[in-house]
Amino acid sequence: MCDCQNPYLPDTATILEVVEETSNIKTFRVRLDDEDKMNAFTFEPGQVGQLSVFGTGESTFVINSPPTRMDYLQFSVMQAGEVTSALHRLKAGDKVGVRAPLGNAFPAEAMKGKDIIFVGGGIGMAPLRTLLLYMLDNRDDYGKISVLYGSRSPADFCYKEDLDDWMARDDMELVLTADGADDSWPHRVGLIPHVLLDMKPSSENAVAVTCGPPIMIKFTVQALEELGFAHENIVTTLEKRMKCGVGLCGRCNIGTKYVCADGPVFTYAELKELPNEL
Repeated sequence: MCDCQNPYLPDTATILEVVEETSNIKTFRVRLDDEDKMNAFTFEPGQVGQLSVFGTGESTFVINSPPTRMDYLQFSVMQAGEVTSALHRLKAGDKVGVRAPLGNAFPAEAMKGKDIIFVGGGIGMAPLRTLLLYMLDNRDDYGKISVLYGSRSPADFCYKEDLDDWMARDDMELVLTADGADDSWPHRVGLIPHVLLDMKPSSENAVAVTCGPPIMIKFTVQALEELGFAHENIVTTLEKRMKCGVGLCGRCNIGTKYVCADGPVFTYAELKELPNEL
């Protein structure tokens, strides 16, 4: 956990493994060097952490391993700037800084007994993976679980080993779709909102959880509204740039809300109450 006296001071962690998900996304599995802190570390699905490269800087990423599996903490990083490029140059055995957990979490307790539809696009599957694995590890607490995961092409899917496992399970539904693919692709081809409408998930006693590029979320929410999902039963995450992670610097505020402290998880009903600054 973060140092209780100084929330800006990261804990040192060692990279155990680096997984190349796609051409520009890598997953880092890390473990805090202080075993007492690692053994005492707790978080909830949806919470984030600041991952830092010493001498370069830090950026915010969701913890996308579940709290039911604590051999390591997992973060997936899309290469996009100075910090993420520095992270991509690291390898197993290298050191990073971790400030976590930060932010709020998915309402997993309130979702018990409900059907869950996950809708993820690209790297947006990272936070959904955390909640999905948590629910699969507590399978009896939830109703039908359906997952719609899309990407631009078959090569852009993350967590390919997970996808094989999920496809083989008989206690969940997985639908994959690519925006474009050749005849060798055995799954759906089409944009996520269109495929979602074809799936026709019932909104009765159900919650939809979605994450992905903003344009995808916009049209996915429209599709969910068409399917009858109430705004309070549509849950998403915001990725507005965070700096301090504890609601002090004001870099990620939207009106009176701070994404790092009041989010990153919001219902669509909550987002409708915020100023149109996204």
